[in-house]
Amino acid sequence: QVQLVDSGGGSVQAGGSLRLSCAASGYTGITYCMGWFRQVPGKGREAVAHIDGYGTSTYADSVKDRFTIFKDNAKNTLYLQMNSLKSTDTAMYYCAARLSLSCRWEVDEYRYWGQGTQVTVSS
Repeated sequence: QVQLVDSGGGSVQAGGSLRLSCAASGYTGITYCMGWFRQVPGKGREAVAHIDGYGTSTYADSVKDRFTIFKDNAKNTLYLQMNSLKSTDTAMYYCAARLSLSCRWEVDEYRYWGQGTQVTVSS
């Protein structure tokens, strides 16, 4: 099975940057769809970005042009580079894997999840 461990969260000022990491293990061969989601208390988990098995990345409108999702295949690690952070980006961030080459926005499509890493942006 797929195992995911995400890290890299922290506290930054508005306008700052963070890079989140997600170390994947437990499978070989096909590279699955992987994505980043975020959640705040009292609200549902929402998709931030994903990258499919063909290398195509897609972003939510709220983070487009500020965030970048990418992989280092040699390290089996997924990243989310977050620039120009805003207070509204404050959330618990989770990496996830869907057992398919293609991606979806729906949270229920993702089978495996990291434990979450907190991002706090202050002004």
